[in-house]
Amino acid sequence: MGASFPHGRAGGKGSHDAKCTYESPDLMSSQRSIVIGGGAFAGLGLALALRQGLGPEIPIVVADPAFAMRPSRDPRASAIVAACRRLFEVIGVWDQVAGTAQPILDMVVTDSRLEDVTRPVFLTFGGEVEPGEPFAHMVENRLLINALVARAEAEGIELNAVAVSSYDVQGEGTRVTLSDGRMIDASLLIAADGAKSKLRERAGIATHGWDYDQSGIVVTVGHERDHQGRAEEHFLPAGPFAILPLKGNRSSLVWTESRREAARIIELPDADFQAELETRFGLHLGEVEALDKPRAFPLGYFVARSFIADRLALVGDAAHVIHPIAGQGLNMGLKDAAALAEVIVDAARLGIDPGQADVLERYQRWRRFDTVAMGVATNSLNMLFSNKSTLLRTVRDIGLGLVDRVPPLKSAFIRQAAGLSGEVPRLLRGEAL
Repeated sequence: MGASFPHGRAGGKGSHDAKCTYESPDLMSSQRSIVIGGGAFAGLGLALALRQGLGPEIPIVVADPAFAMRPSRDPRASAIVAACRRLFEVIGVWDQVAGTAQPILDMVVTDSRLEDVTRPVFLTFGGEVEPGEPFAHMVENRLLINALVARAEAEGIELNAVAVSSYDVQGEGTRVTLSDGRMIDASLLIAADGAKSKLRERAGIATHGWDYDQSGIVVTVGHERDHQGRAEEHFLPAGPFAILPLKGNRSSLVWTESRREAARIIELPDADFQAELETRFGLHLGEVEALDKPRAFPLGYFVARSFIADRLALVGDAAHVIHPIAGQGLNMGLKDAAALAEVIVDAARLGIDPGQADVLERYQRWRRFDTVAMGVATNSLNMLFSNKSTLLRTVRDIGLGLVDRVPPLKSAFIRQAAGLSGEVPRLLRGEAL
């Protein structure tokens, strides 16, 4: 499916403003660097996987201005599914965060209106994909990023607190220029620089998708009673209201509203915000209070028309952004990293240039179909649940009730949510490259 799209010329529109006239013997060397633009979860996870699979001989360089702001103070938390937890175990990071990670032991799904007195449960999931292995853990972003950075430094990965400003492809390599003026001869440049990727734009790779008239409000809350590791997803007419358990009597909320309503809610005085929070959260865990300032993020869906160009590969949000309704966005980026690392390492062991077109095409075939399928699924779920239609509510509640009564179907859903269905990269199976 992905192969049907034309590939943008690396450097794309405007990439030849300055003609590349250099001749570098390193350009033909098997020891050329691999440069990753972007040092969040996907970029750092990929860097560590490549270091493990390729050894210390091939330099791995990661460039991201965010490295200047260390340690991370990101107040958000993320659900790390079982497959991605296995990846973090293999690359030597999970032990550093395991003590602060909260396993999701079970999950309940409700469908109701805001004014309803009760929220009947239509679907429940047990939390294990294998005996003793929860299908997901909640991890605070700052702790995981800090662990990834520390591990990367220990492994000799070069971290630069600057951006990739430009690159030019010539022959069998690409010259990458950092914003501090440094130039690196590389076999491959990987764009892991987020949804507004400058590297994707520079490559001339278009995206297709749309904005939702929704924003996700993110806030951490404290509550009196223990959540017992239970995650809750309440489908309300404006969108899902997810309660995700953290260590201690805390939970991370992902709260979907229309953009206008979300903007209003996050600007409310504390007492008024508390009233809005309690209306949606309820008091089943006792008194609840916000522990940080709520923030709203606009929601949208897009997929890059190609995940690759000449000596360039896109991973994570640079390649795709989906609705958070299924909690898969970050995990999809880690799946990209695992697949790309496997493709690169397999090629290098056969003596094949990892930046050449057929190697990158294998990565695109592997990841693009799965990405589009997940995007379609999350978009359909959002359309089905984020509305006030009584008829649709009746239909979906019957469907949820049927699924709840078919254990094999529930098990399949859990494995899908845990990232363990389909063609799973070795790292996500817990196997080293």
